Amino acid sequence: MKTCLIVDDSRLIRRVARGILEDLQFQIREAGNGQDALEQCRAEMPDAVLLDWNMPVMNGIDFLRALRQEPGGQAPTVVFCTTECDMSHITEALSAGANEYVMKPFDGDIIEAKFSEVGLV
Repeated sequence: MKTCLIVDDSRLIRRVARGILEDLQFQIREAGNGQDALEQCRAEMPDAVLLDWNMPVMNGIDFLRALRQEPGGQAPTVVFCTTECDMSHITEALSAGANEYVMKPFDGDIIEAKFSEVGLV
């Protein structure tokens, strides 16, 4: 079973995403900020990361840059899931190593389509 780390400071978003991704047969781990997520990745790399941009402690883009520098950190497929929808944010995320970008609000069809596009389902 593939693993997905959901990184978002909103418990509600994590809960909704968990339900969607469990239906897609993912084993789920959660983190409320980028620093916690990075520590979890150092312990065990997930197959995928569903990543928010705006979070306390360490934001999503800083997490992504740090992740890609870690041993094995190129492996996880990273899908940004955020309200930041201007082209400069999208370009920055993709340049930093994101594989795909989803706008909030999202639903199961959107997540399934994006995860399918990057070969996760």
